[in-house]
Order: sequence, then structure tokens, then C-alpha cells
Amino acid sequence: MINQPPPLTSFTAADDPAVVEALRRHGAAWAEAEVRELGALAGSPEVQEWARMAEETPPRLRTHDRYGHRVDEVEFHPAWHRLMTTAVEHGLHAAPWADDRPGAHLVRAAKFHLWSQAEAGHGCPISMTYAAVPALRAQPELAAVYEPLLTARAYDFGLRPPLEKAGLIAGMSMTEKQGGSDVRANTTRAVPAGDGGYRLTGHKWFTSAPMSDVFLVLAQTEEGLSCFLLPRVLPDGTRNAMHLQRLKDKLGNRSNASSEVEYDGALAWPVGELGRGVRTIVEMVNMTRLDCVLGSAAGMRAGLRQALHHTAHRRAFGAELIDQPLMRSVLADLAIESEAATTLGLRLAAAVDAAHAGNASEAAFRRLALAVSKYWVCKRGSTHAAEALECLGGNGYVEESGMPRLYREAPLLSIWEGSGNVAALDVLRALAKEPASLDAVLAEVDAAAGADARLDAAAAGVKALLGDLKDPSEAQSRARLLAERLALVLQGSLLVRHSHPAVADAFCASRLGGEWGHAFGTLPAGTDVGAILERARTE
Repeated sequence: MINQPPPLTSFTAADDPAVVEALRRHGAAWAEAEVRELGALAGSPEVQEWARMAEETPPRLRTHDRYGHRVDEVEFHPAWHRLMTTAVEHGLHAAPWADDRPGAHLVRAAKFHLWSQAEAGHGCPISMTYAAVPALRAQPELAAVYEPLLTARAYDFGLRPPLEKAGLIAGMSMTEKQGGSDVRANTTRAVPAGDGGYRLTGHKWFTSAPMSDVFLVLAQTEEGLSCFLLPRVLPDGTRNAMHLQRLKDKLGNRSNASSEVEYDGALAWPVGELGRGVRTIVEMVNMTRLDCVLGSAAGMRAGLRQALHHTAHRRAFGAELIDQPLMRSVLADLAIESEAATTLGLRLAAAVDAAHAGNASEAAFRRLALAVSKYWVCKRGSTHAAEALECLGGNGYVEESGMPRLYREAPLLSIWEGSGNVAALDVLRALAKEPASLDAVLAEVDAAAGADARLDAAAAGVKALLGDLKDPSEAQSRARLLAERLALVLQGSLLVRHSHPAVADAFCASRLGGEWGHAFGTLPAGTDVGAILERARTE
């Protein structure tokens, strides 16, 4: 076929040097072979077909059977179950919580990053299962029973009592239509049912993956907002009183079911101290926020790969697009953004490992750096997806290219687990309540002090901004600016120390030094575009 790129198949998603280098840098090189194996699988024609079918055949809700009995079931295309099975068998869910090898959480993050490039929707229940374990540990007797099943590498779909299954998937049910992110406004009530259980009654506005086996749910008790573990099926095999009202018709994430749920005296058990539900579930939220960052970075890498492939095989005005100076500047800019996001996301995952091992400084670093990254990296995802799509021109606007799926998916990761304002306000909350987190982040930035004058100047500017934001109202109005600048100097420090010099130099010149326009493709003169594209190339 004349002047049309060949199909982008049989590639490996592990062709990203930022991923492999992070594994080696943080002591997880032992997993390189299995990470590469999953990366190759993610780029295989078979898995690409699974992704297409899961997206094009969204889940369907069946509220009643033919006799009028409530069944509250969601039917998925077989491709969804194949994607879920692969993710669980490769340990992308809660497996690292049962793995004592060094860098287990980083390895899981690298795999999540690569596998999400194949299909993002099923990452939601995978992420929630990963995130459920640290929250569930607030109730040790429940954790002792359920954690081995949540960490098991067995995907066992179907409505059966949880303790009769080989492995479990966990969900989360927090937001309500009158409150949204303000979960303290929840009206769902929980009353004692005897034997330590509670009966929950109320309506939840967003419950993703409603066919999960167990859920962490927020409800009001006499003591205040509390967290509960709610099984989909009760121990005696009867279905819990969790009625699915409808599935959301969403912009993207269409392979994944998101639902409205009505609890009508559903049985659940407390997790953590009654009245401290937000504090209990915040550990789950933090872990899912990490996956928002990793998922955004995955979308950037997938979009960059498509753009590089298309432009390498498409001619216009007498030359391949990838050889034309303006297109090369756009591609290099996209590559820089992608690597900065990936490097930061994997650094956060390494901090999870260190914090889990008892490193207080790394725990403090993760607290603030995660809020900053959730704000900035996820914001950049949509802009990156739009520019990558445009590299394909009209072909990128056609569903068959796969680019519209990336474009629709990108905004979700900035919205899920707190949209931009929520994330920016969480930065202020971390600064106020955990000042050690700022010290840890600034120490990470200062680790590159003296290596690049533009980075040094930007870091000084951030410190000056922090000093100016003493008034709470002023701080809130400028919270986005602060989050953005903290993220940029953090990315700059990581790239200066760990990335290719051409990538680090271009990042500091553009993002920190002011030699940048307002769109991708406006890198400063003298940028080593060739070296950046060589590092980013995927074939």
C-alpha cells in the first residue's frame, strides 16, 4: 500500500529505557526478564485484539433474570477476562504485598506501566485490589483472612462466597451524588447487625468494577464516617443486598464497568476504628493515585509509540515525516514528557518499597511527591494524547488507529481519586500536616544541585514561592502553581541524575529555563533532537 504505515504489531512495550534503568537503579534488576516478557506480550497481535474487543464490547448490566429475580450481574466480553487473568498471573494486583524480594512494588509498577499500554480499563480493578491491602491491614483479623486471597495470583471470576475462591478482586465505593470528592458529606448509614457486622443502607454514585468480590465502603455510624469491608456474596452463598442501578455511559474507560449502587441493608464488617473511615481508606486512595500517575505515563508512552511509528512510515512533501525538522521537534518534545512522567512514577514506586521496609524519609517523600505527581503528570496526559494523535493527522482521528481510545482515557486519570483541585489542595495538606514531606522532596531535588543552572534557579524559585504562601487563602489560590513547580523541579532533578544528557538538557531548557512555547514542538534551538529520538525509538 502506498504511503500508509504498516500495522504496529509485535512490538515490546519494554523498549523504554527509562523502565529498565529504573529497575537496575533501585535494586530490582532480578525482574528484568519477566518485565520484558510482559512487555512483549503487551505488544503482541493477540493482546491488541483483546484490547480492541474489550473496548468495543463494553460490559452489560443484567439486573433481573427471566423470572424477575434480582441478579445484579455484569457481563463482560471474554477478552476482558483474558486481560484480567494475565494481569493477575503476572502480579499486577496485590501480589507485591506478599513478596519480600527487594523492589517488589517497583517491579509491579513497571509491569502495570507496560501492561496498561495494551488496555487501560481493566487496570481499575487491578489497581483497587493492589490498594486494598494496606487499608485492610487496619483490621488485622480481616486482613489475616482476606489478604492471602487478594495477593494470590489467581483470577477467579464469578459470584461465589469470597472464602471459597482461589483469588479475590477488590473494589471501592466511596462517592455519593450529593458530595463527590467531599466524602464526609456521605449519607449512607451503617447500623450494628450483631456478631460484629453492620447493615449498610444508602446510594453510591460511582462504584467501579461492581463485579468485584469485596469492597471497601464508607458509611456513617454513630461515631462518624467509618470504613467497612462488604462482600459481594455472603458466606452462606446468598447475594448481599447490593443492587446495581445502572452502568455509567462514560467518555472513556469503556471496557470497565462503573455503576451506581443501592445498599439495602447490605452486610459489612468494620475496617479500622469507627469514626475514622477517611483515615483508614486514605491508604487505599494513595495507592490508587500512584497508579493514576503510572497509567498517565503509560498512555504517554503508548501515544508516543504510535506517533513515532506513523511518522517513520509516512511521507509528505518529499520526505518521511520523522525526518522533517518541525515534526522531529514535536516528537522529541513528546518523548521528553513521556520519560519525565515514567521516571517520576517509578521513583514513587521505589519509595513505596522503601517506606514498606521502614524508611521514614522515603515515606515522607512519597506523601508529598505523590500528591504533586498526581496533579501534574495526570494533567499532562490529556495534552500529550492530543498532540500524539495529531501526529497521525486524520488517521489518528479514526477509531481504527487506537488513538481516540488513548485520548478518551487520558482525562480519567486526572479525575479519578481526586481531580486537579483536590490533588493541589492535598499538596497544601501535606505541607501543613507533614512538614517532613517537604524536607524529603527538597532533598531529592537538591541531590542534583550544581548539575544544571536552570534547575538550580527553578528550585530556588520554588523555595521562594513556598515562603510567600503563608496566608492560607493565598496558598489555596496558588496551590496549582505550587504543585506544578514542585513536580517540574522534581522531574528535572531525576532526569539530570538518571536520564540521557540530551533529554535532561532539553527538559531543563524548556520546562525550567523558559525556552519553551505553549505547545509541544517548541523546544529551544540547539536541542539534540536526534539523541532524544534515538532513545525514544520503538522499532
